[in-house]
Amino acid sequence: MQHIIPHNILSQTITKRPAVSHKGTYGRVALIGGNQQFGGAIILASEAAVNTGAGLVTTVTAPENHASLHARLPEAMVVDWTDLPAVKEIVRQASVIVIGPGLGLDSQSLALLKLVFASVTRQQVCVVDGSAITLMAEHDVTVPNHSAAFILTPHKKEWERLSGIPVTEQNEERNLLAKEKIPAAVVLKKHRTEIFFETDTYLNPIGTPAMATGGMGDTLAGIIAGFTAQFQPKDKALLAAVYLHSLLGEQLGKSHYVALPSKLIGLISRTMKQFET
Repeated sequence: MQHIIPHNILSQTITKRPAVSHKGTYGRVALIGGNQQFGGAIILASEAAVNTGAGLVTTVTAPENHASLHARLPEAMVVDWTDLPAVKEIVRQASVIVIGPGLGLDSQSLALLKLVFASVTRQQVCVVDGSAITLMAEHDVTVPNHSAAFILTPHKKEWERLSGIPVTEQNEERNLLAKEKIPAAVVLKKHRTEIFFETDTYLNPIGTPAMATGGMGDTLAGIIAGFTAQFQPKDKALLAAVYLHSLLGEQLGKSHYVALPSKLIGLISRTMKQFET
């Protein structure tokens, strides 16, 4: 059954921070991605996670991106993605793992994807985005059963690769049939994004073409990470993250021809404050 994400989803989800709390209270997020060419993707995702309120953020990325990450986001820690034992430990400690923004499609990227899928546990959330979804399709890497709560965030072309359904033939019925084979929530990014859970589907009623620019999906992945690290239940947190992302895009779209992800990220914390209950 398809539902519409309610317009009060943010006030239903964003809770006032308790006076007695610390950074560990708000989750540990590990973000894995950003090869030499696409370092901006993982930096945007990391900035979104930090600005959404995740307590501790660690970015696992190629060494070429470390200086840029430190300069733009001193709040995040950084780990060399070629140090697989260190990566495995970071994954073990995290409450939410994001893999995919700018990850690339080479053997190093595939090794990281397989490491994450083999390491996550029932207590964690794993957000799979971007090239990690393409790697799944190209190398027949499947979401492990009875493991972490997985969230896949494909755009329509990535969904075609994973599901086998051509973009022009994607509809709710066919998407649901394909989703039944994947033990994960699926956020299908498009003009009106759809979120597929095990039995229910939700339609995001807002958004703007001003958001159609590079890095917007990476930003969404970071917001999802921050929300699922902090708020319960996880399904509602996911819906709220998708809604907030589009709400901020709409706000920017009223005065900007293009809603740049970096500008959107700058609005996250102030907007969340308006909805805390």
